[in-house]
Amino acid sequence: MLSVEDWAEIRRLRRAEQMPIAQIARVLGISRNTVKAALGSAGPPKYRRAWAGSVVDAFEPRIRELLQAFPQMPSTVIAQRIGWPYSIRTLSGKVAELRPLYLPPDPASRTVYLAGEIAQHDFWFPPIELPVGFGQARAAKQLPVLTMITAAARDGDRQATSA
Repeated sequence: MLSVEDWAEIRRLRRAEQMPIAQIARVLGISRNTVKAALGSAGPPKYRRAWAGSVVDAFEPRIRELLQAFPQMPSTVIAQRIGWPYSIRTLSGKVAELRPLYLPPDPASRTVYLAGEIAQHDFWFPPIELPVGFGQARAAKQLPVLTMITAAARDGDRQATSA
């Protein structure tokens, strides 16, 4: 594989020195095709390794079946049921990744929103006559007021954040 330094030198020799491709190949001791590829590339060479997968991937369908039936099943029990021959640590990591997909929602969990993330909107119909100009007035049913409050503006949130 071509190093970043060689790639930069090829480009320098071609652009600054106006050296022909064949001469660059001779000077650096590489093939002309390598020089052409370096000149045609948009950026320096990078090493990219193909994803080889994990030993857990072959067992994943069976793990999903067990978690579907028993979402709280410990990783050690899953290992026994699927005949896991490798380290429990590898399996535990995959089970920890998959388990939240099969757990039922917690009925006592509290939803938390960041400031400005959610708001409540309501219409308010004040019991007044509102002058709208040119001697005219409108009742509240003709001119409702839109009210809005963000979730973080509630008193309980202010107390919780200041504590």
